[in-house]
Amino acid sequence: MAQTRQDSAYDALKIPAFRNYLIARTLITFGINIVATTVGWQIYELTGEPFSLGMIGLAEFLPFLVVTLIGGYVADLVDRRSIILTCVATYICCAIALYLFSSTWSELLQSNMWGTFPIFVIIGLTGLIRGFLSPANYAFSAQLVPTELLGNASTWTTMSWHISAVGGPAIGGALCAISKGASLSYTVTILICSLGLGLILGVPSQHKVADKKTRENLFTSVGEGLKFVFKNQILLGALALDMFAVLFGGAVALLPAFAKDVLNVDATGFGALRAAPAVGALIMAWILAYRPANVGAGKKMLLAVAGFGVCTVLFALSTNFWFSLLMLAGTGFFDNVSMVIRGTIVQLFTPNEMRGRVSAVNSIFVGSSNELGAFESGLAARLMGLVPSVVFGGCMTIVVVGMTWWRGPKLRNLDL
Repeated sequence: MAQTRQDSAYDALKIPAFRNYLIARTLITFGINIVATTVGWQIYELTGEPFSLGMIGLAEFLPFLVVTLIGGYVADLVDRRSIILTCVATYICCAIALYLFSSTWSELLQSNMWGTFPIFVIIGLTGLIRGFLSPANYAFSAQLVPTELLGNASTWTTMSWHISAVGGPAIGGALCAISKGASLSYTVTILICSLGLGLILGVPSQHKVADKKTRENLFTSVGEGLKFVFKNQILLGALALDMFAVLFGGAVALLPAFAKDVLNVDATGFGALRAAPAVGALIMAWILAYRPANVGAGKKMLLAVAGFGVCTVLFALSTNFWFSLLMLAGTGFFDNVSMVIRGTIVQLFTPNEMRGRVSAVNSIFVGSSNELGAFESGLAARLMGLVPSVVFGGCMTIVVVGMTWWRGPKLRNLDL
Protein backbone atom coordinates (compact mmCIF):
# COMPACT_ATOMS: atom_id res chain seq x y z
CA MET A 1 0.00 0.00 0.00
CA ALA A 2 1.33 3.42 -0.90
CA GLN A 3 2.23 5.73 1.95
CA THR A 4 -0.01 8.66 2.71
CA ARG A 5 1.38 12.18 2.70
CA GLN A 6 1.26 12.19 6.51
CA ASP A 7 3.23 8.93 6.75
CA SER A 8 5.96 10.23 4.43
CA ALA A 9 6.23 13.44 6.45
CA TYR A 10 7.13 11.50 9.61
CA ASP A 11 9.39 8.82 8.14
CA ALA A 12 12.65 10.13 9.65
CA LEU A 13 11.06 10.38 13.09
CA LYS A 14 10.21 6.68 12.99
CA ILE A 15 13.93 5.90 13.36
CA PRO A 16 14.58 5.72 17.15
CA ALA A 17 18.22 6.86 17.04
CA PHE A 18 17.40 9.93 14.94
CA ARG A 19 14.31 10.75 17.00
CA ASN A 20 16.16 10.58 20.33
CA TYR A 21 19.09 12.58 19.01
CA LEU A 22 16.71 15.20 17.63
CA ILE A 23 15.08 15.62 21.07
CA ALA A 24 18.48 15.98 22.72
CA ARG A 25 19.69 18.46 20.14
CA THR A 26 16.47 20.48 20.53
CA LEU A 27 16.99 20.77 24.29
CA ILE A 28 20.61 21.85 23.91
CA THR A 29 19.75 24.40 21.22
CA PHE A 30 16.93 25.63 23.45
CA GLY A 31 19.47 26.38 26.20
CA ILE A 32 21.91 28.00 23.76
CA ASN A 33 19.17 30.36 22.57
CA ILE A 34 18.33 31.33 26.15
CA VAL A 35 21.99 32.24 26.65
CA ALA A 36 22.19 34.20 23.38
CA THR A 37 19.13 36.24 24.31
CA THR A 38 20.27 36.82 27.89
CA VAL A 39 23.81 37.85 26.96
CA GLY A 40 22.53 40.39 24.42
CA TRP A 41 20.16 41.95 26.95
CA GLN A 42 22.77 41.88 29.73
CA ILE A 43 25.47 43.51 27.59
CA TYR A 44 23.13 46.26 26.39
CA GLU A 45 21.99 46.89 29.98
CA LEU A 46 25.62 47.30 31.05
CA THR A 47 26.87 49.38 28.09
CA GLY A 48 23.89 50.98 26.32
CA GLU A 49 25.88 50.72 23.06
CA PRO A 50 24.48 49.03 19.88
CA PHE A 51 28.10 48.48 18.78
CA SER A 52 28.69 46.25 21.82
CA LEU A 53 25.93 43.96 20.52
CA GLY A 54 27.89 43.55 17.30
CA MET A 55 31.01 42.76 19.30
CA ILE A 56 29.24 39.76 20.83
CA GLY A 57 28.98 38.23 17.35
CA LEU A 58 32.61 39.00 16.56
CA ALA A 59 33.81 37.55 19.88
CA GLU A 60 32.13 34.26 19.00
CA PHE A 61 32.94 34.20 15.30
CA LEU A 62 36.72 34.72 15.38
CA PRO A 63 37.53 31.68 17.58
CA PHE A 64 34.97 29.67 15.61
CA LEU A 65 36.64 30.63 12.32
CA VAL A 66 40.08 29.60 13.61
CA VAL A 67 39.11 26.04 14.60
CA THR A 68 36.13 25.00 12.49
CA LEU A 69 38.09 23.45 9.58
CA ILE A 70 40.11 21.48 12.12
CA GLY A 71 36.79 20.54 13.72
CA GLY A 72 35.58 19.18 10.38
CA TYR A 73 38.73 17.11 10.01
CA VAL A 74 38.33 15.73 13.52
CA ALA A 75 34.66 14.91 12.80
CA ASP A 76 35.78 12.67 9.91
CA LEU A 77 38.40 10.99 12.10
CA VAL A 78 37.00 10.63 15.62
CA ASP A 79 33.72 9.23 16.94
CA ARG A 80 31.29 12.06 16.23
CA ARG A 81 29.10 11.32 19.23
CA SER A 82 32.11 11.64 21.54
CA ILE A 83 32.88 15.07 20.04
CA ILE A 84 29.29 16.19 20.65
CA LEU A 85 29.31 14.95 24.25
CA THR A 86 32.59 16.74 25.00
CA CYS A 87 31.42 20.00 23.41
CA VAL A 88 28.08 20.02 25.23
CA ALA A 89 29.75 19.29 28.59
CA THR A 90 32.15 22.19 28.00
CA TYR A 91 29.27 24.47 27.02
CA ILE A 92 27.55 23.66 30.31
CA CYS A 93 30.73 24.77 32.09
CA CYS A 94 30.52 28.09 30.18
CA ALA A 95 26.92 28.53 31.32
CA ILE A 96 28.03 27.91 34.91
CA ALA A 97 30.71 30.60 34.52
CA LEU A 98 28.14 33.07 33.15
CA TYR A 99 25.90 32.30 36.12
CA LEU A 100 28.74 33.01 38.56
CA PHE A 101 29.61 36.31 36.86
CA SER A 102 25.95 37.32 37.05
CA SER A 103 25.52 36.42 40.72
CA THR A 104 28.50 35.67 42.98
CA TRP A 105 31.01 37.72 40.96
CA SER A 106 28.58 40.31 39.57
CA GLU A 107 30.57 43.23 41.00
CA LEU A 108 33.34 42.49 38.48
CA LEU A 109 31.01 43.40 35.59
CA GLN A 110 30.40 46.79 37.20
CA SER A 111 34.08 47.58 37.77
CA ASN A 112 36.11 49.94 35.60
CA MET A 113 38.92 47.39 35.38
CA TRP A 114 36.97 44.38 34.05
CA GLY A 115 33.60 45.63 32.80
CA THR A 116 31.99 43.19 30.37
CA PHE A 117 35.33 41.60 29.43
CA PRO A 118 34.67 38.29 31.30
CA ILE A 119 31.44 37.76 29.35
CA PHE A 120 33.21 38.29 26.03
CA VAL A 121 35.90 35.78 27.03
CA ILE A 122 33.26 33.15 27.77
CA ILE A 123 31.48 33.91 24.49
CA GLY A 124 34.80 33.44 22.71
CA LEU A 125 35.11 30.01 24.32
CA THR A 126 31.63 29.07 23.09
CA GLY A 127 32.86 29.99 19.60
CA LEU A 128 35.67 27.46 19.97
CA ILE A 129 33.15 24.86 21.10
CA ARG A 130 30.92 25.55 18.09
CA GLY A 131 33.89 25.08 15.77
CA PHE A 132 33.95 21.41 16.76
CA LEU A 133 30.26 20.90 17.56
CA SER A 134 28.73 22.16 14.29
CA PRO A 135 30.57 19.81 11.89
CA ALA A 136 30.04 16.86 14.22
CA ASN A 137 26.32 17.62 14.50
CA TYR A 138 25.80 17.87 10.73
CA ALA A 139 27.76 14.71 10.03
CA PHE A 140 26.35 12.65 12.91
CA SER A 141 22.69 13.37 12.17
CA ALA A 142 23.19 12.32 8.53
CA GLN A 143 24.49 8.92 9.70
CA LEU A 144 21.27 8.17 11.56
CA VAL A 145 18.94 8.02 8.53
CA PRO A 146 19.11 6.34 5.10
CA THR A 147 19.99 8.48 2.08
CA GLU A 148 16.43 8.64 0.78
CA LEU A 149 15.31 10.30 4.04
CA LEU A 150 18.00 12.99 4.23
CA GLY A 151 15.65 15.68 2.91
CA ASN A 152 12.94 14.70 5.38
CA ALA A 153 15.49 14.57 8.23
CA SER A 154 16.82 18.01 7.25
CA THR A 155 13.29 19.41 7.45
CA TRP A 156 12.76 18.02 10.96
CA THR A 157 16.21 19.12 12.10
CA THR A 158 15.50 22.64 10.91
CA MET A 159 12.06 22.58 12.54
CA SER A 160 13.52 21.44 15.86
CA TRP A 161 16.08 24.24 15.70
CA HIS A 162 13.31 26.76 15.22
CA ILE A 163 11.23 25.30 18.03
CA SER A 164 14.23 25.99 20.25
CA ALA A 165 14.67 29.40 18.68
CA VAL A 166 11.04 30.25 19.52
CA GLY A 167 11.09 29.01 23.11
CA GLY A 168 14.64 30.00 24.02
CA PRO A 169 14.43 33.75 23.34
CA ALA A 170 10.89 34.03 24.70
CA ILE A 171 11.75 32.30 27.95
CA GLY A 172 15.16 34.01 28.14
CA GLY A 173 13.51 37.42 27.89
CA ALA A 174 10.81 36.47 30.39
CA LEU A 175 13.37 35.15 32.87
CA CYS A 176 15.39 38.37 32.59
CA ALA A 177 12.23 40.38 33.30
CA ILE A 178 11.14 38.17 36.22
CA SER A 179 14.53 37.98 37.96
CA LYS A 180 15.68 41.52 37.09
CA GLY A 181 18.97 39.94 36.07
CA ALA A 182 20.62 37.12 34.13
CA SER A 183 21.42 34.44 36.72
CA LEU A 184 18.04 32.65 36.50
CA SER A 185 18.34 32.32 32.71
CA TYR A 186 21.77 30.73 33.03
CA THR A 187 20.48 28.33 35.69
CA VAL A 188 17.72 27.13 33.37
CA THR A 189 20.27 26.71 30.57
CA ILE A 190 22.47 24.51 32.74
CA LEU A 191 19.54 22.24 33.59
CA ILE A 192 18.23 21.96 30.01
CA CYS A 193 21.63 21.28 28.44
CA SER A 194 22.43 18.69 31.12
CA LEU A 195 19.22 16.84 30.24
CA GLY A 196 20.16 16.93 26.54
CA LEU A 197 23.63 15.61 27.38
CA GLY A 198 22.08 12.67 29.19
CA LEU A 199 19.85 11.83 26.22
CA ILE A 200 22.77 11.83 23.78
CA LEU A 201 24.43 9.14 25.89
CA GLY A 202 21.60 6.82 24.85
CA VAL A 203 22.13 7.34 21.09
CA PRO A 204 24.39 4.74 19.36
CA SER A 205 27.70 6.22 18.20
CA GLN A 206 27.57 4.80 14.61
CA HIS A 207 31.35 5.32 14.50
CA LYS A 208 33.29 4.10 11.46
CA VAL A 209 37.08 4.08 11.27
CA ALA A 210 38.36 6.86 8.99
CA ASP A 211 40.06 5.90 5.74
CA LYS A 212 43.85 6.01 5.51
CA LYS A 213 43.98 9.28 3.53
CA THR A 214 41.92 11.12 6.14
CA ARG A 215 44.13 9.84 8.96
CA GLU A 216 47.43 10.79 7.34
CA ASN A 217 47.48 14.54 6.75
CA LEU A 218 45.42 17.32 8.32
CA PHE A 219 46.15 20.01 5.74
CA THR A 220 45.68 17.74 2.72
CA SER A 221 42.44 16.40 4.15
CA VAL A 222 41.04 19.85 4.96
CA GLY A 223 42.11 21.08 1.51
CA GLU A 224 40.13 18.27 -0.11
CA GLY A 225 37.02 19.41 1.73
CA LEU A 226 37.52 22.99 0.54
CA LYS A 227 38.15 21.90 -3.05
CA PHE A 228 35.06 19.72 -3.01
CA VAL A 229 32.87 22.70 -2.07
CA PHE A 230 34.47 25.28 -4.36
CA LYS A 231 34.33 23.00 -7.40
CA ASN A 232 30.59 22.37 -6.96
CA GLN A 233 28.66 25.38 -8.31
CA ILE A 234 25.37 24.33 -6.74
CA LEU A 235 26.84 23.68 -3.30
CA LEU A 236 28.99 26.81 -3.35
CA GLY A 237 26.15 28.97 -4.69
CA ALA A 238 23.72 27.83 -1.97
CA LEU A 239 26.25 28.49 0.81
CA ALA A 240 27.35 31.87 -0.58
CA LEU A 241 23.76 33.03 -1.07
CA ASP A 242 22.92 32.29 2.55
CA MET A 243 26.12 33.88 3.83
CA PHE A 244 25.84 37.20 2.02
CA ALA A 245 22.07 37.52 2.43
CA VAL A 246 22.10 37.10 6.22
CA LEU A 247 25.43 38.92 6.55
CA PHE A 248 23.74 42.08 5.29
CA GLY A 249 20.11 41.39 6.17
CA GLY A 250 20.22 40.13 9.74
CA ALA A 251 18.62 42.47 12.27
CA VAL A 252 18.51 40.07 15.23
CA ALA A 253 21.76 41.33 16.78
CA LEU A 254 20.28 44.84 17.08
CA LEU A 255 16.96 43.78 18.62
CA PRO A 256 17.85 44.97 22.16
CA ALA A 257 18.36 48.48 20.75
CA PHE A 258 15.14 48.33 18.68
CA ALA A 259 13.21 47.05 21.70
CA LYS A 260 14.39 49.83 24.00
CA ASP A 261 14.92 52.80 21.71
CA VAL A 262 12.42 52.35 18.85
CA LEU A 263 9.55 50.18 20.10
CA ASN A 264 9.79 51.08 23.81
CA VAL A 265 9.22 47.56 25.22
CA ASP A 266 10.75 45.75 28.20
CA ALA A 267 12.68 42.47 28.43
CA THR A 268 9.53 40.42 27.85
CA GLY A 269 8.80 42.36 24.65
CA PHE A 270 12.40 41.88 23.59
CA GLY A 271 12.06 38.13 24.12
CA ALA A 272 8.97 38.13 21.89
CA LEU A 273 10.84 40.04 19.19
CA ARG A 274 13.77 37.64 19.47
CA ALA A 275 11.45 34.64 19.11
CA ALA A 276 9.35 36.04 16.24
CA PRO A 277 11.66 34.93 13.36
CA ALA A 278 11.63 31.40 14.71
CA VAL A 279 7.82 31.39 14.92
CA GLY A 280 7.63 32.21 11.22
CA ALA A 281 10.31 29.63 10.44
CA LEU A 282 8.48 26.99 12.44
CA ILE A 283 5.31 27.57 10.41
CA MET A 284 7.25 27.21 7.16
CA ALA A 285 9.09 24.13 8.44
CA TRP A 286 5.77 22.46 9.17
CA ILE A 287 4.57 23.29 5.65
CA LEU A 288 7.77 21.88 4.12
CA ALA A 289 7.42 18.64 6.08
CA TYR A 290 4.22 17.95 4.13
CA ARG A 291 5.03 19.80 0.90
CA PRO A 292 8.78 19.53 0.28
CA ALA A 293 10.31 22.26 -1.88
CA ASN A 294 12.10 19.76 -4.15
CA VAL A 295 10.61 20.81 -7.49
CA GLY A 296 12.05 24.16 -8.54
CA ALA A 297 14.13 24.25 -5.35
CA GLY A 298 16.63 26.75 -6.73
CA LYS A 299 14.04 29.34 -7.77
CA LYS A 300 12.14 28.88 -4.51
CA MET A 301 15.32 29.41 -2.52
CA LEU A 302 16.18 32.64 -4.35
CA LEU A 303 12.66 34.06 -4.07
CA ALA A 304 12.54 33.19 -0.38
CA VAL A 305 15.80 35.04 0.32
CA ALA A 306 14.40 38.07 -1.54
CA GLY A 307 11.32 37.88 0.70
CA PHE A 308 13.65 37.81 3.71
CA GLY A 309 15.23 41.07 2.53
CA VAL A 310 11.87 42.79 1.99
CA CYS A 311 10.65 41.85 5.48
CA THR A 312 13.91 43.14 6.96
CA VAL A 313 13.43 46.55 5.35
CA LEU A 314 9.81 46.77 6.53
CA PHE A 315 10.82 45.80 10.07
CA ALA A 316 13.44 48.53 10.17
CA LEU A 317 10.90 51.16 9.10
CA SER A 318 8.24 50.05 11.60
CA THR A 319 7.50 51.85 14.86
CA ASN A 320 4.58 49.55 15.76
CA PHE A 321 5.43 46.60 18.01
CA TRP A 322 2.90 44.19 16.46
CA PHE A 323 3.83 45.01 12.87
CA SER A 324 7.49 44.57 13.83
CA LEU A 325 6.66 41.14 15.24
CA LEU A 326 4.92 40.22 11.99
CA MET A 327 7.84 41.33 9.82
CA LEU A 328 10.34 39.48 11.99
CA ALA A 329 8.16 36.38 11.69
CA GLY A 330 8.24 36.94 7.93
CA THR A 331 12.04 36.92 7.90
CA GLY A 332 12.02 33.53 9.62
CA PHE A 333 9.23 32.23 7.36
CA PHE A 334 11.30 32.92 4.23
CA ASP A 335 14.68 32.08 5.75
CA ASN A 336 13.52 28.58 6.63
CA VAL A 337 13.09 27.72 2.95
CA SER A 338 16.74 28.59 2.35
CA MET A 339 17.88 26.65 5.43
CA VAL A 340 16.06 23.44 4.50
CA ILE A 341 17.14 23.49 0.85
CA ARG A 342 20.75 24.34 1.78
CA GLY A 343 20.83 21.58 4.40
CA THR A 344 19.47 19.05 1.91
CA ILE A 345 22.02 20.09 -0.73
CA VAL A 346 24.91 19.70 1.74
CA GLN A 347 23.76 16.23 2.78
CA LEU A 348 22.86 14.92 -0.69
CA PHE A 349 25.93 16.20 -2.52
CA THR A 350 28.48 15.04 0.08
CA PRO A 351 29.78 11.46 0.62
CA ASN A 352 29.77 10.26 4.24
CA GLU A 353 33.56 10.15 4.55
CA MET A 354 33.74 13.88 3.75
CA ARG A 355 30.68 15.09 5.67
CA GLY A 356 32.68 16.43 8.61
CA ARG A 357 34.97 18.56 6.43
CA VAL A 358 32.21 19.79 4.11
CA SER A 359 30.00 20.52 7.12
CA ALA A 360 32.87 22.58 8.56
CA VAL A 361 32.95 24.68 5.39
CA ASN A 362 29.18 25.00 5.61
CA SER A 363 29.56 26.10 9.23
CA ILE A 364 32.00 28.82 8.20
CA PHE A 365 29.46 30.20 5.73
CA VAL A 366 26.65 29.98 8.32
CA GLY A 367 28.89 31.42 11.04
CA SER A 368 29.95 34.24 8.74
CA SER A 369 26.33 35.14 8.07
CA ASN A 370 25.27 35.05 11.71
CA GLU A 371 28.14 36.08 14.00
CA LEU A 372 30.06 38.20 11.50
CA GLY A 373 26.71 39.58 10.37
CA ALA A 374 26.05 40.63 13.96
CA PHE A 375 29.33 42.56 13.97
CA GLU A 376 28.47 44.15 10.61
CA SER A 377 25.09 45.19 12.01
CA GLY A 378 26.66 46.79 15.07
CA LEU A 379 29.28 48.61 13.01
CA ALA A 380 26.73 49.79 10.45
CA ALA A 381 24.47 51.04 13.25
CA ARG A 382 27.34 53.14 14.62
CA LEU A 383 28.19 54.57 11.19
CA MET A 384 24.69 55.05 9.71
CA GLY A 385 22.34 54.98 12.65
CA LEU A 386 20.16 52.15 13.90
CA VAL A 387 17.26 52.22 11.42
CA PRO A 388 19.20 53.21 8.25
CA SER A 389 21.72 50.40 8.83
CA VAL A 390 19.02 47.72 8.80
CA VAL A 391 17.27 49.25 5.78
CA PHE A 392 20.61 49.20 3.95
CA GLY A 393 21.19 45.57 4.94
CA GLY A 394 17.79 44.44 3.68
CA CYS A 395 18.33 46.22 0.35
CA MET A 396 21.75 44.58 -0.03
CA THR A 397 20.14 41.18 0.53
CA ILE A 398 17.81 41.80 -2.42
CA VAL A 399 20.80 42.87 -4.54
CA VAL A 400 22.62 39.62 -3.64
CA VAL A 401 19.61 37.59 -4.78
CA GLY A 402 19.55 39.45 -8.11
CA MET A 403 23.26 38.82 -8.68
CA THR A 404 22.92 35.13 -7.81
CA TRP A 405 19.90 34.71 -10.11
CA TRP A 406 21.94 36.23 -12.94
CA ARG A 407 25.29 34.53 -12.31
CA GLY A 408 24.21 31.13 -10.91
CA PRO A 409 22.11 29.29 -13.53
CA LYS A 410 22.80 25.84 -12.08
CA LEU A 411 21.50 26.89 -8.67
CA ARG A 412 18.58 28.81 -10.18
CA ASN A 413 17.45 25.77 -12.18
CA LEU A 414 18.05 23.23 -9.38
CA ASP A 415 15.54 20.46 -8.71
CA LEU A 416 16.08 18.12 -5.74
